[in-house]
Amino acid sequence: MSITYFLNAMPGAVAQGLIWGIAAIGIYITYRILDFADLTVDGSMCTGGAVCIVMMLTGHNVFISILAATLAGMLTGLVTGLFHTFMGIPPILSGILTQLALYSVNLKIMGKANQAINVDKYHLLVSLRYIKGVPFYRNTIFVVALSIILLVLILYWFFGTELGCGLRATGCNDHMSRAQGIDTNLSKVLGLMLSNGLVALSGALLIQYQGFADINMGRGAIVIGLAAVIIGEAVFGHVFHNFGFKLIGVALGSILYYLVLQVVMGLGVGPDWLKLFSAVVVAIFLAIPYWRAKYFKKSSLKKGAPNA
Repeated sequence: MSITYFLNAMPGAVAQGLIWGIAAIGIYITYRILDFADLTVDGSMCTGGAVCIVMMLTGHNVFISILAATLAGMLTGLVTGLFHTFMGIPPILSGILTQLALYSVNLKIMGKANQAINVDKYHLLVSLRYIKGVPFYRNTIFVVALSIILLVLILYWFFGTELGCGLRATGCNDHMSRAQGIDTNLSKVLGLMLSNGLVALSGALLIQYQGFADINMGRGAIVIGLAAVIIGEAVFGHVFHNFGFKLIGVALGSILYYLVLQVVMGLGVGPDWLKLFSAVVVAIFLAIPYWRAKYFKKSSLKKGAPNA
């Protein structure tokens, strides 16, 4: 792999990593804060993209289309939340059921398996073409980075409110939160809606960036999102202790993930192996805390033990 190849590919990897970073923040809310294994995201990302592209193709403004996509994603989270809280279905099965249903819903929204949108005919907020040779305020990296900062500020404020603190408490200890008078069912539903809304927002930006929506575009989103969360925590966890900075660390983890992918592809690894590579990366980073606790602490205890 040449340095020239990496430098040319880096802006695109950063832009794509930032877009997926929004989805990773949404996954962080369910995975870390709510302690809810939600697989809805594999379907809600496509829902956001499908709604956004159809809205734009029918003449709606890009911002209205993105808003509609985000609301559609929140609706998918509401369905998963009701499956779990109202019908008593376990978290993983709730997400799988919603994800399964969304395949048909997304096909119905788009009318076919894939739908394209032309950057020359429609005003897009972000695009692959808006990486080089455009004013900084139209540059995809700048636009998405600014969006993430605004989202982090809003989330930081929200999770400091009584409702947000109740959501965090629900994820820490469901039974204790209920004993303290917190409506844990409402917190779970709200957290799922917030998470899938962010994932759908990421999908709405992704279809603009790549120029098309596909029925399979969200497949594996949970793995990519978890990779970003785990990498962000492993690399920046010792530096970022504030909640807001942790969310930024997740977005940075997504960028690192896509930069590593570019390096791997530059070394000649075919795209057919990328899903396997993603699974291996997530597995290794998930195992690091366990290995650290099991092996490194034992070795440090042995070194610090007094001589007999």
